[in-house]
Amino acid sequence: MAEFLTDIKTLRERARQEIDKGPITEAYGADRERVIQVCNEALATEIVCTLRYKRHYFTATGIHAESVASEFLEHAQEEQEHADMLATRIVQLGGDPDFSPDTLTTRAHAEYGASLDLVSMIKEDLVAERVAILSYTEIVQWLGDGDPTTKRVFERILEQEEEHADDLRGLLERLPKDMN
Repeated sequence: MAEFLTDIKTLRERARQEIDKGPITEAYGADRERVIQVCNEALATEIVCTLRYKRHYFTATGIHAESVASEFLEHAQEEQEHADMLATRIVQLGGDPDFSPDTLTTRAHAEYGASLDLVSMIKEDLVAERVAILSYTEIVQWLGDGDPTTKRVFERILEQEEEHADDLRGLLERLPKDMN
């Protein structure tokens, strides 16, 4: 078994090397450029999801729309928080968060969707959450131990995406059967 820590003097010397890399040290074990690219794709996904949820919030109509719309708004706010977390991590890794609207939907894993029917809105959002769950699970597994900080960011987002999917499934179950 390897020693737990290098001696303090060596740690301090190594920390002073390549100081311009900020938090990225020789201990970083992932392909940083690829991680930044994957984070930017996830960032695009979160922005598209924020926009879709916002549109659904503002355009939901019908007798059941109020409670469903409030769920859409809550999810939109959480998706925006996810986008902010990813943009922050991209910068920490020395990359540039890509907010370009010109390529947003081509980089996003989830689709935008423009339904006006309440049930279709919920189903679109549920599919998008399931896409994110599949994608982020794969990313967490891919990162492994190479970048534990980015892995934790994705695990935290993944947990909320699973909650969103569960919320949306619950909404579909509570709506009258003739609406589904």
